[in-house]
Amino acid sequence: MAKRYPKEFRDDVVAVARQGQSSLKQIAKDFGISEGSLANWMKQADIEDGRRPGLTDADRDELRELKKRNRLLEQENEVLRRAAAYLSQANLPKIVFPLVREMAAAGAPIRVPVAVALRVLGLSRQGYYKWLADPVSQRDWDDAHLLDVILEVHEDDATLGYRLITDELADEHGITVGENRVHRLCKSAGIYASHHKKRSKAGTTGPPPHDDLLAVVDEHGVVRHEFIADGPNKVWLWDISEHRTREGKLYICAIKDVWSNKIVGYSIDTRMKSSIARSAMRNAIALRSPSGTICHSDRGGQFRAKATQRLLANNGLLGSMGRSYGAGDNASMESFFSLLQKNVLNTRRWETREELRLAMVTWIETKYNRRRRQRGLGKLTPVEFEMIYAAALAA
Repeated sequence: MAKRYPKEFRDDVVAVARQGQSSLKQIAKDFGISEGSLANWMKQADIEDGRRPGLTDADRDELRELKKRNRLLEQENEVLRRAAAYLSQANLPKIVFPLVREMAAAGAPIRVPVAVALRVLGLSRQGYYKWLADPVSQRDWDDAHLLDVILEVHEDDATLGYRLITDELADEHGITVGENRVHRLCKSAGIYASHHKKRSKAGTTGPPPHDDLLAVVDEHGVVRHEFIADGPNKVWLWDISEHRTREGKLYICAIKDVWSNKIVGYSIDTRMKSSIARSAMRNAIALRSPSGTICHSDRGGQFRAKATQRLLANNGLLGSMGRSYGAGDNASMESFFSLLQKNVLNTRRWETREELRLAMVTWIETKYNRRRRQRGLGKLTPVEFEMIYAAALAA
Protein backbone atom coordinates (compact mmCIF):
# COMPACT_ATOMS: atom_id res chain seq x y z
CA MET A 1 0.00 0.00 0.00
CA ALA A 2 1.38 3.40 -1.00
CA LYS A 3 2.41 5.74 1.80
CA ARG A 4 -0.04 8.61 2.31
CA TYR A 5 1.81 11.86 2.90
CA PRO A 6 0.22 14.65 4.97
CA LYS A 7 -1.44 17.46 3.03
CA GLU A 8 0.81 20.05 4.67
CA PHE A 9 3.88 18.19 3.37
CA ARG A 10 2.42 17.86 -0.15
CA ASP A 11 1.60 21.58 -0.33
CA ASP A 12 5.11 22.50 0.75
CA VAL A 13 6.72 20.23 -1.86
CA VAL A 14 4.51 21.69 -4.64
CA ALA A 15 5.35 25.23 -3.53
CA VAL A 16 9.08 24.43 -3.68
CA ALA A 17 8.69 22.78 -7.11
CA ARG A 18 6.84 25.79 -8.52
CA GLN A 19 9.77 28.03 -7.68
CA GLY A 20 11.59 26.32 -10.56
CA GLN A 21 15.01 26.43 -8.90
CA SER A 22 15.59 22.69 -9.44
CA SER A 23 14.29 19.97 -11.74
CA LEU A 24 11.34 17.86 -10.67
CA LYS A 25 13.60 14.82 -10.54
CA GLN A 26 16.00 16.55 -8.14
CA ILE A 27 13.18 17.91 -5.97
CA ALA A 28 11.61 14.45 -5.72
CA LYS A 29 14.98 13.03 -4.72
CA ASP A 30 15.60 15.78 -2.15
CA PHE A 31 12.24 15.23 -0.49
CA GLY A 32 12.45 11.46 -0.65
CA ILE A 33 9.41 10.92 -2.88
CA SER A 34 8.82 9.46 -6.34
CA GLU A 35 8.61 11.57 -9.46
CA GLY A 36 5.16 10.16 -10.14
CA SER A 37 3.88 11.34 -6.78
CA LEU A 38 5.28 14.81 -7.33
CA ALA A 39 3.70 14.98 -10.80
CA ASN A 40 0.31 13.95 -9.38
CA TRP A 41 0.56 16.53 -6.59
CA MET A 42 1.38 19.30 -9.06
CA LYS A 43 -1.49 18.19 -11.33
CA GLN A 44 -3.96 18.40 -8.45
CA ALA A 45 -2.52 21.77 -7.43
CA ASP A 46 -3.05 23.04 -11.00
CA ILE A 47 -6.66 21.83 -10.85
CA GLU A 48 -7.16 23.65 -7.55
CA ASP A 49 -5.71 26.85 -9.07
CA GLY A 50 -7.88 26.59 -12.20
CA ARG A 51 -4.98 25.93 -14.56
CA ARG A 52 -6.44 22.68 -15.85
CA PRO A 53 -9.84 20.93 -15.76
CA GLY A 54 -10.63 18.40 -13.10
CA LEU A 55 -12.44 17.74 -9.83
CA THR A 56 -11.22 20.13 -7.14
CA ASP A 57 -11.46 19.69 -3.40
CA ALA A 58 -14.25 22.28 -3.44
CA ASP A 59 -16.17 20.12 -5.92
CA ARG A 60 -15.77 17.12 -3.65
CA ASP A 61 -16.99 19.19 -0.71
CA GLU A 62 -20.00 20.23 -2.78
CA LEU A 63 -20.79 16.60 -3.55
CA ARG A 64 -20.60 15.78 0.14
CA GLU A 65 -22.93 18.67 0.91
CA LEU A 66 -25.39 17.44 -1.73
CA LYS A 67 -25.35 13.97 -0.21
CA LYS A 68 -25.88 15.51 3.21
CA ARG A 69 -28.81 17.53 1.85
CA ASN A 70 -30.28 14.42 0.24
CA ARG A 71 -30.06 12.57 3.55
CA LEU A 72 -31.76 15.50 5.28
CA LEU A 73 -34.62 15.44 2.74
CA GLU A 74 -35.08 11.73 3.36
CA GLN A 75 -35.33 12.39 7.09
CA GLU A 76 -37.85 15.18 6.56
CA ASN A 77 -40.00 12.92 4.35
CA GLU A 78 -39.86 10.24 7.02
CA VAL A 79 -41.08 12.74 9.61
CA LEU A 80 -44.04 13.78 7.45
CA ARG A 81 -44.95 10.16 6.65
CA ARG A 82 -44.77 9.03 10.28
CA ALA A 83 -46.58 12.13 11.51
CA ALA A 84 -49.48 11.54 9.11
CA ALA A 85 -49.86 7.95 10.33
CA TYR A 86 -49.47 9.03 13.96
CA LEU A 87 -52.08 11.79 13.78
CA SER A 88 -54.59 9.52 12.03
CA GLN A 89 -54.85 7.23 15.06
CA ALA A 90 -58.17 7.10 16.89
CA ASN A 91 -56.62 7.46 20.33
CA LEU A 92 -54.80 10.67 19.45
CA PRO A 93 -52.52 11.91 22.25
CA LYS A 94 -52.46 15.55 23.27
CA ILE A 95 -48.87 16.06 21.99
CA VAL A 96 -46.67 14.49 19.34
CA PHE A 97 -43.44 14.64 21.35
CA PRO A 98 -43.52 10.82 21.82
CA LEU A 99 -43.24 10.50 18.03
CA VAL A 100 -40.16 12.73 18.06
CA ARG A 101 -38.55 10.58 20.75
CA GLU A 102 -39.44 7.39 18.87
CA MET A 103 -37.92 8.63 15.60
CA ALA A 104 -34.74 9.78 17.40
CA ALA A 105 -34.24 6.39 19.07
CA ALA A 106 -31.19 4.40 18.02
CA GLY A 107 -33.23 1.41 16.85
CA ALA A 108 -35.54 3.35 14.53
CA PRO A 109 -35.67 2.19 10.86
CA ILE A 110 -34.68 5.66 9.70
CA ARG A 111 -33.20 7.59 12.59
CA VAL A 112 -34.25 11.25 12.50
CA PRO A 113 -32.37 13.76 14.67
CA VAL A 114 -34.50 15.60 17.18
CA ALA A 115 -33.66 18.97 15.64
CA VAL A 116 -34.90 17.88 12.21
CA ALA A 117 -38.12 16.40 13.56
CA LEU A 118 -38.92 19.47 15.65
CA ARG A 119 -38.25 21.81 12.74
CA VAL A 120 -40.48 19.88 10.31
CA LEU A 121 -43.32 19.57 12.81
CA GLY A 122 -43.04 23.21 13.88
CA LEU A 123 -42.36 22.33 17.52
CA SER A 124 -40.09 24.12 19.93
CA ARG A 125 -36.98 22.50 21.28
CA GLN A 126 -37.72 23.99 24.67
CA GLY A 127 -41.15 22.39 24.86
CA TYR A 128 -39.80 19.01 23.81
CA TYR A 129 -37.07 18.88 26.43
CA LYS A 130 -39.42 20.25 29.03
CA TRP A 131 -41.67 17.36 28.20
CA LEU A 132 -38.70 15.09 28.88
CA ALA A 133 -38.82 16.39 32.48
CA ASP A 134 -35.91 18.75 31.99
CA PRO A 135 -36.62 21.81 34.14
CA VAL A 136 -33.81 23.88 32.62
CA SER A 137 -34.93 26.98 30.71
CA GLN A 138 -34.01 27.47 27.07
CA ARG A 139 -31.51 30.18 27.96
CA ASP A 140 -29.78 27.96 30.53
CA TRP A 141 -29.81 25.11 28.03
CA ASP A 142 -28.18 27.26 25.35
CA ASP A 143 -25.67 28.66 27.83
CA ALA A 144 -24.70 25.16 28.92
CA HIS A 145 -24.03 24.07 25.34
CA LEU A 146 -22.18 27.29 24.59
CA LEU A 147 -20.07 26.83 27.71
CA ASP A 148 -19.10 23.34 26.56
CA VAL A 149 -17.75 24.82 23.33
CA ILE A 150 -15.99 27.62 25.25
CA LEU A 151 -14.28 25.07 27.50
CA GLU A 152 -13.17 23.13 24.42
CA VAL A 153 -11.74 26.27 22.81
CA HIS A 154 -9.93 27.32 26.01
CA GLU A 155 -8.60 23.81 26.51
CA ASP A 156 -7.13 23.95 23.03
CA ASP A 157 -5.40 27.29 23.71
CA ALA A 158 -5.23 28.49 27.32
CA THR A 159 -3.78 31.88 26.29
CA LEU A 160 -7.13 33.06 24.86
CA GLY A 161 -9.22 35.59 26.79
CA TYR A 162 -12.96 36.04 26.38
CA ARG A 163 -12.59 38.42 23.42
CA LEU A 164 -10.39 36.00 21.44
CA ILE A 165 -12.65 33.12 22.49
CA THR A 166 -15.58 35.03 20.94
CA ASP A 167 -13.62 35.36 17.70
CA GLU A 168 -12.68 31.68 17.81
CA LEU A 169 -16.32 30.65 18.26
CA ALA A 170 -17.28 32.55 15.11
CA ASP A 171 -14.28 31.49 12.99
CA GLU A 172 -13.86 27.83 13.94
CA HIS A 173 -17.33 26.78 15.17
CA GLY A 174 -19.68 29.12 13.29
CA ILE A 175 -21.22 30.41 16.54
CA THR A 176 -22.04 34.13 16.52
CA VAL A 177 -22.38 35.39 20.07
CA GLY A 178 -21.77 38.64 21.93
CA GLU A 179 -18.62 39.31 23.94
CA ASN A 180 -20.64 40.20 27.06
CA ARG A 181 -22.32 36.80 27.06
CA VAL A 182 -19.01 35.00 26.61
CA HIS A 183 -17.49 37.14 29.38
CA ARG A 184 -20.37 36.21 31.72
CA LEU A 185 -19.99 32.50 31.04
CA CYS A 186 -16.19 32.61 31.31
CA LYS A 187 -16.40 34.46 34.61
CA SER A 188 -18.93 32.00 36.05
CA ALA A 189 -16.76 29.03 35.01
CA GLY A 190 -13.45 30.62 36.10
CA ILE A 191 -12.02 30.73 32.58
CA TYR A 192 -9.23 33.27 32.16
CA ALA A 193 -6.30 33.72 29.81
CA SER A 194 -3.25 31.92 31.19
CA HIS A 195 -1.06 35.04 31.05
CA HIS A 196 -3.58 36.89 33.24
CA LYS A 197 -3.03 34.50 36.12
CA LYS A 198 -0.51 35.64 38.69
CA ARG A 199 2.43 33.30 39.29
CA SER A 200 3.81 33.23 42.77
CA LYS A 201 7.08 31.61 41.68
CA ALA A 202 8.65 29.65 38.86
CA GLY A 203 7.50 26.10 38.44
CA THR A 204 3.83 26.61 39.30
CA THR A 205 2.35 25.35 36.05
CA GLY A 206 0.71 22.45 37.87
CA PRO A 207 1.40 18.73 37.81
CA PRO A 208 2.39 17.42 34.38
CA PRO A 209 0.09 14.90 32.67
CA HIS A 210 3.16 12.70 32.00
CA ASP A 211 6.20 11.65 34.00
CA ASP A 212 9.73 12.53 32.90
CA LEU A 213 10.80 9.24 31.32
CA LEU A 214 14.26 10.49 30.24
CA ALA A 215 15.44 11.83 33.62
CA VAL A 216 18.39 10.05 35.26
CA VAL A 217 19.74 10.83 38.75
CA ASP A 218 23.53 10.41 39.10
CA GLU A 219 25.48 9.47 42.22
CA HIS A 220 25.52 13.11 43.37
CA GLY A 221 21.74 13.42 43.20
CA VAL A 222 21.83 15.64 40.11
CA VAL A 223 19.04 15.11 37.58
CA ARG A 224 20.33 14.66 34.04
CA HIS A 225 18.66 13.74 30.76
CA GLU A 226 19.99 11.03 28.47
CA PHE A 227 18.91 11.65 24.89
CA ILE A 228 19.84 8.21 23.58
CA ALA A 229 17.97 5.41 21.80
CA ASP A 230 18.95 2.00 20.47
CA GLY A 231 16.69 2.03 17.43
CA PRO A 232 14.34 4.13 15.31
CA ASN A 233 11.06 5.46 16.74
CA LYS A 234 12.09 4.69 20.32
CA VAL A 235 12.43 8.28 21.61
CA TRP A 236 11.08 11.42 19.95
CA LEU A 237 11.63 14.99 21.07
CA TRP A 238 9.28 17.81 20.13
CA ASP A 239 9.19 21.51 20.81
CA ILE A 240 7.93 24.81 19.37
CA SER A 241 9.93 27.84 18.24
CA GLU A 242 8.80 31.23 16.99
CA HIS A 243 10.34 33.51 14.36
CA ARG A 244 9.56 37.00 13.13
CA THR A 245 8.78 38.36 9.67
CA ARG A 246 7.50 41.73 8.54
CA GLU A 247 4.00 40.22 8.39
CA GLY A 248 4.23 38.90 11.94
CA LYS A 249 5.41 35.83 13.81
CA LEU A 250 5.60 32.32 12.39
CA TYR A 251 5.68 29.24 14.62
CA ILE A 252 7.19 25.84 13.91
CA CYS A 253 6.71 22.64 15.90
CA ALA A 254 9.32 20.00 15.03
CA ILE A 255 9.72 16.37 16.10
CA LYS A 256 13.16 14.72 16.12
CA ASP A 257 14.04 11.04 16.40
CA VAL A 258 16.80 10.80 19.02
CA TRP A 259 18.30 7.70 17.38
CA SER A 260 19.08 9.27 13.98
CA ASN A 261 18.54 12.99 14.76
CA LYS A 262 16.17 13.10 11.78
CA ILE A 263 13.26 15.52 11.82
CA VAL A 264 10.39 13.07 11.35
CA GLY A 265 7.53 15.55 11.53
CA TYR A 266 6.85 19.26 11.69
CA SER A 267 4.08 21.80 11.33
CA ILE A 268 4.21 25.55 10.68
CA ASP A 269 1.43 27.99 11.60
CA THR A 270 0.79 31.66 12.32
CA ARG A 271 -0.56 30.95 15.83
CA MET A 272 0.91 28.90 18.64
CA LYS A 273 -2.17 26.84 19.41
CA SER A 274 -2.12 23.27 20.63
CA SER A 275 -3.28 22.21 17.16
CA ILE A 276 0.21 22.94 15.80
CA ALA A 277 1.65 20.26 18.11
CA ARG A 278 -1.00 17.74 17.11
CA SER A 279 -0.51 18.51 13.42
CA ALA A 280 3.24 17.88 13.69
CA MET A 281 2.63 14.63 15.57
CA ARG A 282 0.06 13.44 13.02
CA ASN A 283 2.55 14.10 10.23
CA ALA A 284 5.22 12.10 12.07
CA ILE A 285 2.79 9.24 12.75
CA ALA A 286 1.73 9.15 9.09
CA LEU A 287 5.33 8.91 7.88
CA ARG A 288 6.81 6.60 10.56
CA SER A 289 3.92 4.46 11.96
CA PRO A 290 5.43 4.34 15.50
CA SER A 291 4.37 2.17 18.42
CA GLY A 292 5.33 2.64 22.07
CA THR A 293 7.47 5.68 21.22
CA ILE A 294 8.42 8.03 24.08
CA CYS A 295 7.48 11.60 23.07
CA HIS A 296 9.38 14.03 25.31
CA SER A 297 8.51 17.73 25.53
CA ASP A 298 8.46 20.63 27.94
CA ARG A 299 5.38 21.59 29.96
CA GLY A 300 3.98 24.02 27.40
CA GLY A 301 0.21 24.30 27.23
CA GLN A 302 0.27 22.96 23.66
CA PHE A 303 1.66 19.63 24.91
CA ARG A 304 -0.44 19.58 28.11
CA ALA A 305 -3.74 19.97 26.23
CA LYS A 306 -6.11 17.05 26.67
CA ALA A 307 -6.58 16.74 22.92
CA THR A 308 -2.81 16.31 22.55
CA GLN A 309 -2.73 13.69 25.28
CA ARG A 310 -5.58 11.80 23.60
CA LEU A 311 -3.67 11.83 20.31
CA LEU A 312 -0.68 10.16 21.99
CA ALA A 313 -2.83 7.61 23.81
CA ASN A 314 -4.90 6.72 20.75
CA ASN A 315 -1.74 5.98 18.76
CA GLY A 316 0.03 3.96 21.44
CA LEU A 317 2.64 6.64 22.24
CA LEU A 318 4.08 7.46 25.67
CA GLY A 319 4.17 11.07 26.83
CA SER A 320 7.14 12.45 28.77
CA MET A 321 7.63 15.96 30.19
CA GLY A 322 10.54 17.77 31.77
CA ARG A 323 10.51 20.31 34.59
CA SER A 324 8.86 23.71 34.47
CA TYR A 325 11.15 26.41 33.06
CA GLY A 326 13.89 23.81 32.50
CA ALA A 327 15.28 24.44 29.01
CA GLY A 328 18.01 21.84 29.53
CA ASP A 329 15.41 19.11 29.85
CA ASN A 330 14.95 19.29 26.08
CA ALA A 331 18.42 20.47 25.11
CA SER A 332 18.62 18.33 21.98
CA MET A 333 15.64 20.13 20.40
CA GLU A 334 17.04 23.50 21.50
CA SER A 335 20.21 22.57 19.60
CA PHE A 336 18.19 21.90 16.44
CA PHE A 337 16.37 25.23 16.69
CA SER A 338 19.73 26.94 17.19
CA LEU A 339 20.94 25.43 13.90
CA LEU A 340 17.73 26.56 12.21
CA GLN A 341 18.30 30.07 13.53
CA LYS A 342 21.87 30.22 12.23
CA ASN A 343 21.32 28.58 8.85
CA VAL A 344 17.99 30.12 7.86
CA LEU A 345 16.60 32.84 10.08
CA ASN A 346 19.75 34.91 10.55
CA THR A 347 20.74 34.81 6.88
CA ARG A 348 18.42 37.66 5.81
CA ARG A 349 15.40 39.74 6.72
CA TRP A 350 12.20 37.89 5.89
CA GLU A 351 9.36 39.86 4.34
CA THR A 352 6.46 37.37 4.34
CA ARG A 353 5.48 34.32 6.37
CA GLU A 354 5.17 32.19 3.23
CA GLU A 355 8.72 33.08 2.20
CA LEU A 356 10.11 32.03 5.56
CA ARG A 357 7.94 28.91 5.61
CA LEU A 358 9.32 27.62 2.32
CA ALA A 359 12.86 28.42 3.41
CA MET A 360 12.47 26.40 6.62
CA VAL A 361 10.83 23.47 4.80
CA THR A 362 13.59 23.42 2.18
CA TRP A 363 16.36 23.54 4.79
CA ILE A 364 14.87 20.75 6.90
CA GLU A 365 14.10 18.40 4.03
CA THR A 366 17.01 19.01 1.66
CA LYS A 367 19.83 20.19 3.94
CA TYR A 368 19.41 19.01 7.52
CA ASN A 369 17.93 15.55 6.92
CA ARG A 370 19.79 14.67 3.70
CA ARG A 371 23.03 16.64 3.38
CA ARG A 372 24.23 17.80 6.80
CA ARG A 373 26.66 15.21 8.15
CA GLN A 374 26.78 14.74 11.92
CA ARG A 375 29.74 13.50 13.92
CA GLY A 376 27.45 11.72 16.35
CA LEU A 377 26.26 9.59 13.44
CA GLY A 378 29.74 8.72 12.18
CA LYS A 379 29.79 11.67 9.76
CA LEU A 380 26.61 10.42 8.10
CA THR A 381 23.44 12.34 7.40
CA PRO A 382 20.25 11.28 9.26
CA VAL A 383 18.80 9.77 6.07
CA GLU A 384 22.02 7.87 5.28
CA PHE A 385 22.20 6.60 8.86
CA GLU A 386 18.68 5.21 8.70
CA MET A 387 19.21 3.70 5.23
CA ILE A 388 22.33 1.84 6.39
CA TYR A 389 20.49 0.55 9.44
CA ALA A 390 17.54 -0.62 7.29
CA ALA A 391 19.91 -2.40 4.89
CA ALA A 392 21.73 -4.11 7.76
CA LEU A 393 18.46 -5.12 9.36
CA ALA A 394 17.21 -6.60 6.09
CA ALA A 395 20.45 -8.53 5.64
